This record gives sequence, structure tokens and C-alpha cells, in this order.
Amino acid sequence: MTMNYQPPNLIGATTPNIASNAFMDRYSQARAAGTVIMYEYKNIKPKKQLKEIIGILKPEKKTFFKIPYKFKYNMKDRCVVCGTQKVWEASDSMRPPLPLHKVRKGYPMRGTYCDKHASIHRQYEMLEQQILAEEHGLSYSAYIPKMPNLNPLSAGPLTSLKQIDIQSLSAIGWTVKPPNSGDESREEEFFRLLLDINSSNERMKVLLTEGVKVPSSKDMVGEE
Repeated sequence: MTMNYQPPNLIGATTPNIASNAFMDRYSQARAAGTVIMYEYKNIKPKKQLKEIIGILKPEKKTFFKIPYKFKYNMKDRCVVCGTQKVWEASDSMRPPLPLHKVRKGYPMRGTYCDKHASIHRQYEMLEQQILAEEHGLSYSAYIPKMPNLNPLSAGPLTSLKQIDIQSLSAIGWTVKPPNSGDESREEEFFRLLLDINSSNERMKVLLTEGVKVPSSKDMVGEE
């Protein structure tokens, strides 16, 4: 019985549907074309895992009598690992960086990564960040950069002010008064007057630094 083997057409296959060969080892399955996967490390230690995943992301080479001599898929829009054609949109969040011929360093390749190996490359970047955080005594969750809160109203309305907040607002011309509780005690009146004095002093400091001329007593008498 003769069986004809027809290799899959990698050109134009953005998400190739290639079944994993049961006889392929972990390394060969990870480098082969296929759907997006979460690579499971063979090693436990992070630095050995880094070496393992770098080996998976290295560009495929041509061989002559088992001697590698040239990169096999160093072409535009081709995955440098498995040869799958992939055209990335500029706005795609999963778009990988330009591949380097030694993954971590080296000269840039003309190709790219397919969906599967772009996902593995993202896994590699996260592992590098984890190792770097551990070397500096940081937790990995604290090392992940977070987007700043650009919406000042998301925290809700202000219910209290610190002394530095009151001084800053008074310096730019705002008048800050405590809430009116109806019957005002002598202590509350004293606090209100003290707050007014401090606010006025902060505003006067700003005006003086801006070059406001202070009239003398003679000028004020002359105007009257």
C-alpha cells in the first residue's frame, strides 16, 4: 500500500490548521505551524525556561548534509520559525516586534512571526520581565506596568481636603470655606476665620511674586 504525503500549503494560511504529530517531541511541536498555544515548559527554573523558549523562537535554517548554512524563511510576511505567511495590521495589539536572528539580540530579520509564534514570543517577553523583577527583589505583579488613570472623575467627588490642597487652591484664587452646619460654635467660627486668613495669605504671596505693587500709606491718603 502506497501513501502519498502532501505537505500543507503554508502560503496564505494565516491560521494554519495542522494537527500535531504524536511522534513529534515538545520542541518540534512548538516550532511547527499551528494554532495559538500556551507553551508548557519542560524545565522548572526560570533561566532554563528562558533558554528553552529562545530555542523555539530561533529562525529556521536551511541545511546541507545536516549542516545549517542559511535562514529558510527570511522573507517579508513569512514566519521566520515555521514559514507561515502572516500580514499584520498596524493596529493589531498582538503584532510582534521585528524578529532578531538570535531572538534576544542580533540583526533584524526580513520576516515576522505567525499567530502561534507571536503568542509564544509574548510568553517569552513576560518570562524575561519575571526574571528581571526577581533579580531586583520585586514581585512580578508589581513589575507589570499599569496604565495611568486619565479620568479624574472616576474616583468620585472630593469629600475632604488636605492642608496642601487648600493652600494650592487658595494660591490660584479659589476661596475655600468649611461647610455651614447652621448653629456655629465659637471653635467653628475660629477655624473658619483662621482658614480665611490662611487662604488670603497664600493668595497675597502669589500676587507679590507676580510683581504686584503694594501702595504706600501716602498714596492711599492722596487718593482719598
